[in-house]
Amino acid sequence: MYGVCGCCGALRPRYKRLVDNIFPEDPEDGLVKTNMEKLTFYALSAPEKLDRIGSYLSEKLIRDVSRHRYGYVCIAMEALDQLLMACHCQSINLFVESFLKMVAKLLESEKPDLQILGTNSFVKFANIEEDTPSYHRSYDFFVSRFSEMCHSSHDDLDIRTKIRMSGIKGLQGVVRKTVNDELQANIWDPQHMDKIVPSLLYNLQHTEEAESRSPSPLQTTEKEKENPAELSERCLRELLGRAAYGNIKNAIKPVMIHLDNHSLWEPKTFAVRCFKIIMYSIQPQYSHLVIQQLLGHLDANSKSAASVRAGIVEVLSEAAVIAASGSVGPTVLEVFNTLLRQLRLSIDYALTGSYDCAIIGGTKIIKEHEERMFQEAVIKTTGSFASTLPTYQRSEVMLFIMSKVPLPSLHHPLDTGRAGENRNRLTQIMLLKSLLQVSTGFQCSNMLTALPSSFLDRLLSATLMEDAEIRLFVLQILISFIDRHGNKHKFQTISTISDISILKLKVDKCSRQDTVFMKKHSQQLYRHMYLSCKEESNNRAHYEALYSLLALTSIELANEEVVVDLIRLVLAMQEVALVNEDNLPLYNRCALYALGAAYLNLISQLTTVPAFCQHIHEVIEMRQKEAPYLLPEGVFAEKPRLSRNLDRLGPEILFRQSKISEVLGGSGYNSDKLSTPYVPQLTDEDRLSKRKSIGETISLQVEVESRNSPEKEERAPAEEITYETLKKAIVDSVAVEEQERERRRQVVEKFQKAPFEEIAAHCGARATLLQSKLNQIFEITIRPPPSPSGTITAAYGQPQSHSIPVYEMKFPDLCVY
Repeated sequence: MYGVCGCCGALRPRYKRLVDNIFPEDPEDGLVKTNMEKLTFYALSAPEKLDRIGSYLSEKLIRDVSRHRYGYVCIAMEALDQLLMACHCQSINLFVESFLKMVAKLLESEKPDLQILGTNSFVKFANIEEDTPSYHRSYDFFVSRFSEMCHSSHDDLDIRTKIRMSGIKGLQGVVRKTVNDELQANIWDPQHMDKIVPSLLYNLQHTEEAESRSPSPLQTTEKEKENPAELSERCLRELLGRAAYGNIKNAIKPVMIHLDNHSLWEPKTFAVRCFKIIMYSIQPQYSHLVIQQLLGHLDANSKSAASVRAGIVEVLSEAAVIAASGSVGPTVLEVFNTLLRQLRLSIDYALTGSYDCAIIGGTKIIKEHEERMFQEAVIKTTGSFASTLPTYQRSEVMLFIMSKVPLPSLHHPLDTGRAGENRNRLTQIMLLKSLLQVSTGFQCSNMLTALPSSFLDRLLSATLMEDAEIRLFVLQILISFIDRHGNKHKFQTISTISDISILKLKVDKCSRQDTVFMKKHSQQLYRHMYLSCKEESNNRAHYEALYSLLALTSIELANEEVVVDLIRLVLAMQEVALVNEDNLPLYNRCALYALGAAYLNLISQLTTVPAFCQHIHEVIEMRQKEAPYLLPEGVFAEKPRLSRNLDRLGPEILFRQSKISEVLGGSGYNSDKLSTPYVPQLTDEDRLSKRKSIGETISLQVEVESRNSPEKEERAPAEEITYETLKKAIVDSVAVEEQERERRRQVVEKFQKAPFEEIAAHCGARATLLQSKLNQIFEITIRPPPSPSGTITAAYGQPQSHSIPVYEMKFPDLCVY
């Protein structure tokens, strides 16, 4: 009976007759619209028939595809599209299954037109908001097939472009359909992201544009939609814009893997463009997750080529600029710790020439210039990160970086040997460069809290290092800290300007916080400036930096007391060049004279004391006539003008302390202090800063112990201090310092070369002596008090002597606190 009904059209079900009637005899005539309206009305009136209509249309389409009747295939898909758009009832789910089955059949076809037709139908379906959820629908096939279409390699360029664009549109449809529906398959799973994201990037990289044109997804014209690169970029932006907190990692990881597999870090242009799209597309509060992913990828590639690592770091730098202020995340120091760790690894790679790993077929050849480029990229990125941080976090970062700088100290000895010295020096230079990048543009209202003593102590100790490059970096860092009004570029060259108003300096009154800062740290700062000016290895850049530091201190942190101290300091520098106890080269002496002239010319105009300005100008005019080699215009030129007659300079071309004290004292400045020459106090820090080995560190400990040892209990009687005594002490100070240096050298040599047994015996003897003294003290203190008769009889009948009161005991030096 069923077979008879199937053969007789009048006895067939109504939905089949309605479906058959929409197909014309000639497929070129297209869909029969009147019959299609009847089918649509029937589907709306009897929604329970939708699944049967879909199944029957699916059978006809599959049959037509197998018979290559492509005209009827197009008509069937058009009918399905219209039914989908018209029907939104609860029974639509079963109809959708038939629809997706037909779309999959078209996508499986080898005909490009059928693939495009199926994609277009799927995109229309993706834009429909369904009223009822679907628990069992799967889009795995569509993700795989659309991703495959995105990589089409058809011989015809136009057809290849159309297929790729269809694939991108299909992926966009899948994302729209599933990304916000929790009941659908999770499109953010790695198995899907590993297909979708590389497909979009593959089409995105085939473009001539170097950068993303807009920071946010915008509406594009129809012409732009014909470009696969534009379409893939828009799709990628839409995908990332919908990503939640827990999905960022799955979306970013395929990007980095794609860049690795296609070696796209090295040109870095495409990698930077990709991450600009990512940073502008995701929600701003998730920016730090991208940064963390990049940092982790950098660690994973720590033994890759320097060019690859440099590309990753460049991308990090660009991403940090885009990231909102403070969005680096809660682990700010971990970010900088990673960068500094990579910096130290790069230094080790450059010194050792290997990545310390076995490589089949030979070893990787490390190119030193590539490692240097990587190091510069890390330093630049450090500055980019720091520029996004608030002041308090930036201050913490500076403290963190400074704590990583290897400086000689009692508690942190440096690496020894030639290789160790090279590693220490390169590490010091790179970390100080990083610190300079971080300090650039640093603004703080209270320097006392922003720059604590622990930071300044370590930083200033580096100004006394023997390496000239390190000292220059430290001076530049200090300049960046002090310059809070953007005046430092106005003092880049040293000159004696007759009118400083042309510099248009920004000068504010010294605040109370700055006054407290200078009271606490000024003498330390002056001492290091004074000692650094006496280094023989100084060059023009060092003196320019010293001049900038002096000038900016006068503008930013100066009150009357600071001005007096700075003038005394500069006059002491002039005295260094005049007396020349350190046997400085000719250029250094002339540079100190010129530095003093430039600074005193500046400070005289800032103080606006007429008599002071007159004296400074008179000396400068005299130097212009008789000694131009003592002025900055003559010394700090391309071809310096020097003279060897520096030991016979007349008083008229020198700045006299007595004259300056007289003229400034009349204007309310402290004349007594001005008339007192500046003499810095040397500390253990100054001596320790130039130590390089652990043996020298031990020598300082031995030196302290030897001075307080019980062997020197016998002390010489106090000597009466007279004028002659002081004069003799000043004259003999150089000889005494030489003797002290020789004694320390002998102690160091003993600990470095003497046998262990000899050192152990020496220390053991001193320990025994100390123990005997302690035993004597204990024996005295535990005796009972004296009896009224003056003696007391012990249990054995032996009389004991009177006990000595504690306040009359004589303790060894080491036992006295």
